[in-house]
Amino acid sequence: IPFLKTCSLLQRDDIEKAKLTGDWKEIYDFYSKTFDSFPEINTAFKKYTETSFNSFEDCGIDAKYVNAVYDTLPQAPQDIQKCVLKGIINGLLHEWKGPQTKDDLRAYFVLLQNPLFSNTTTYVIFAHLLRQIAALPEDDHRYLIHWLKKMSQKRIKQIIDRIIQFISLRLFPAKPEDLPPMEKCTWWIPSATKVLSLFNASNSLGNPFIPYTDFYNSTLDHIDLMEDYHNWQCYGNSHRFSFCQYPFIISIAAKKVIIQKDSEQQMINIARQSLVDKVSRRQRPDMNMLFLNVKVRRMHLVSDSLDELTRKRADLKKKLKVTFVGEAGLDMGGLTKEWFLLLIRQIFQPDYGMFTYHKDSHCHWFSSLNCDNYSEFRLVGALMGLAVYNSITLDIRFPLCCYKKLLSPPIVPCDLNTPVGIGNVTIDDLCRVMPELAHGLNELLSYEGNVEEDFYSTFQVFQEEFGVIKCYDLKPGGDKIPVTNENRKEYVQLYVDFLLNKSIYKQFAAFYYGFHSVCASYALMLLRPEEVEILVCGSPELDMHALQKHTQYDGYQKTDLTIRNFWEVVLEFPLELQKKLLHFATGSDRVPVGGMGDLSFKISKSEASTNWLPIAHTCFNQLCLPPYKTKKELKQKLTIGISNAEGFGLE
Repeated sequence: IPFLKTCSLLQRDDIEKAKLTGDWKEIYDFYSKTFDSFPEINTAFKKYTETSFNSFEDCGIDAKYVNAVYDTLPQAPQDIQKCVLKGIINGLLHEWKGPQTKDDLRAYFVLLQNPLFSNTTTYVIFAHLLRQIAALPEDDHRYLIHWLKKMSQKRIKQIIDRIIQFISLRLFPAKPEDLPPMEKCTWWIPSATKVLSLFNASNSLGNPFIPYTDFYNSTLDHIDLMEDYHNWQCYGNSHRFSFCQYPFIISIAAKKVIIQKDSEQQMINIARQSLVDKVSRRQRPDMNMLFLNVKVRRMHLVSDSLDELTRKRADLKKKLKVTFVGEAGLDMGGLTKEWFLLLIRQIFQPDYGMFTYHKDSHCHWFSSLNCDNYSEFRLVGALMGLAVYNSITLDIRFPLCCYKKLLSPPIVPCDLNTPVGIGNVTIDDLCRVMPELAHGLNELLSYEGNVEEDFYSTFQVFQEEFGVIKCYDLKPGGDKIPVTNENRKEYVQLYVDFLLNKSIYKQFAAFYYGFHSVCASYALMLLRPEEVEILVCGSPELDMHALQKHTQYDGYQKTDLTIRNFWEVVLEFPLELQKKLLHFATGSDRVPVGGMGDLSFKISKSEASTNWLPIAHTCFNQLCLPPYKTKKELKQKLTIGISNAEGFGLE
């Protein structure tokens, strides 16, 4: 056989030669023999057949050779592809009772990469392969997880997409007659999802090589996941399959629907109970009892809000309605958004002392200064919870580790003495808050000289509190323990833990309990920290074409010259100006989870002179635009307007 394991170029030449001559016999013999059995797969692809390769670090497979063989396979005639599939069937039938050696596991690893499984005609075989891999012992799964980490991003992405497509087409087959009836293969989707979870676990080892969003299966957005969610609530991670057992596959849009419906159900249950209580006491029902009615004075916004939410703690899961005392008007959503905007802006002012704004990282962090009352931190947590609960996007800039801590744990422990909000933080988390300090600590870790003599540091840190320098030991007797080359990693980890966990524990615990007082739900267990951030703050991904498509007009038609000029200007804007426009008009430069369509963005015709700049009503996501005569004038006025109206949270 002219196929040489060391020369993939020759293999491609042989394919081209076979195409020209029509003689495929040698290539047929190669593929037929290679995939005839699991031992033959190892003979063909194992780097050294006499070596066992029983380690996480090296699967022993010649990856380049596997890629070369698989890259040429789709170009081969159908009879060669069929002989490969026949060999795989024989191998799977022989190995049905489970692999006996790591060589068998290697064969599964190689077969999983087969590109022929992209075709629905091979799905029955692919399903059995996935079933056998899913049924492997946990120890074998650990090996696969580490071996997958060694694959190239391109190859592993191809397999992930292949498995996601397999699940999608099993749910919604393009040609149902091509696949067995669903009732006869109920194990297909659970097996595929479990195998996909191995890829997700591999991706979570160290630095992710695939964005977590690449594991989303958007097909699930189109099925009713609430039944799946309720089954998961009832049965947990038992043998009964549910997609909620594998939340990495559920998109943030689908998770938002689950959270919203779960929230709505909780709202209905709370409101119904209030109604029943009223009737049982022979009191006249009042429609206001169905809502969380917050009445505040503008001049006492924080204190009134704190009093209202504390006093009405039992109503936090009801639909929110806000009234500003002394002002007429029904809350149709605008007053609620205004309340959030004003309250957040006031609380996060540096002078307020609750949060510190870090210019280098453009984010806020909790002040470590001790205070007598942490109730206002609980208020901020409750505000974030209410925003998620009521689908309001907030202009808050917390680093990712804040949301990681919010999910630590995702369900409030019954024992109030159990620590909460203690995240597994790293120096990378610190870098997102205090990049300069993180850089200094990284330099300490990489310093090649004598750390003890040159840095002269101990396991002690110093902080200024109200003009007084206070010192804290990072571990018992820390002031007497020098930082050395040997213990500097421990020092850095303890320092990071002190800054992001211990020094702000009381503040964050209050914040944590405030958030969960509103959002307590098993649905939170489905979320990644990044997804909580998106639910609270929206997505940073802007699609101005989508915004144009969903924009409503008042006084204008979309064909009017001013509107046509407006969109030409906006679509030509650089990303930073597009963000400023969005912030100017809506109070946030981020997009709700549902996309631009959920913004309800409106452009209204302003009767003001064209000498005036545009104005915005952020509470209603409304831009008031004078009828500028030219594109140049519109661009100039719009740019000035959005560039000189920077609000909270932007520098």
